[in-house]
Amino acid sequence: MTRLQRVSKATNAEEILNLLSTEGAFIIENLIDADLLKRLNDELMPYIDATPNGRDRFVGFQTTRTGALVARSEAFRELVQNKTILAACDTFLKPNCERYQLHLSQVIRLRPGQPAQAIHRDRWAWGTHLKGVEPQLNTLWALTDFTAENGATQVVPGSVDWPDDRRPEPGEIEQAVMPAGSVLVYSGTVFHGGGENKSANDRIALNVDYSLGWLRQEENQYLSCPPDIAKDLSPDLQSLIGYSLGGFAMGYYTPPLPPGEGPEVVSPGYAVGQRIEDSTMGDQELLDAIAEQTGGKPN
Repeated sequence: MTRLQRVSKATNAEEILNLLSTEGAFIIENLIDADLLKRLNDELMPYIDATPNGRDRFVGFQTTRTGALVARSEAFRELVQNKTILAACDTFLKPNCERYQLHLSQVIRLRPGQPAQAIHRDRWAWGTHLKGVEPQLNTLWALTDFTAENGATQVVPGSVDWPDDRRPEPGEIEQAVMPAGSVLVYSGTVFHGGGENKSANDRIALNVDYSLGWLRQEENQYLSCPPDIAKDLSPDLQSLIGYSLGGFAMGYYTPPLPPGEGPEVVSPGYAVGQRIEDSTMGDQELLDAIAEQTGGKPN
């Protein structure tokens, strides 16, 4: 049985790539400090408390899932741009895209009595259509301690090369036991699932996923964090949640204005205040990336 490995935040890019490509998951303990952890809990708990239980077995009848976190929490805006995690995204996702994006932001609370979730792959959000490419890098941040009793996430290390219909044996499953402030980093391909909460307390986690910029996001960030809120975010965060082109000409739009009163072709960044000259079908960074890959330039 392969063990779920624990690494430091100083682990180099080559080792991170190797772990995600072969094992599919690892843990970084105590990656955020107590102050940020408290701010996250304080800012998000009113929304968590107001969220009803799930309505199907997979989501969890004793589980709540709270979204729109970029719009709702300043502390989350800091977390989603964690340098260690973005460096892992650079290493793991950038080989298959010009830009990656925030795919999902969700607080998952397992209440006492919640059964274990079915073991699955997150990449099944796109069905089984994607072949030969890893679409996402996922993180699960512990806002409370993760224990074997309260439903610490089940992970099947080394399952990244399994066929989709392979089911793990009990001895192949390990739980991501870790203290609050730690993070489970895992690929979209590794098999995993929520644990059973046999304790008397809630198990609370932040599920923050990143995906290739040319794929549709699981959580629609443009509706969860619309332009009137996103316009006040930093340019880097605006770009991360999707107010940028996912590739050359990937996601541009035409503002529906009267004749002659606006531009015809702009990137999503125009909706949050970017200048017209910075909001075309493709900026120089994208053009350079495509030219390097193809040895030429797009038409």
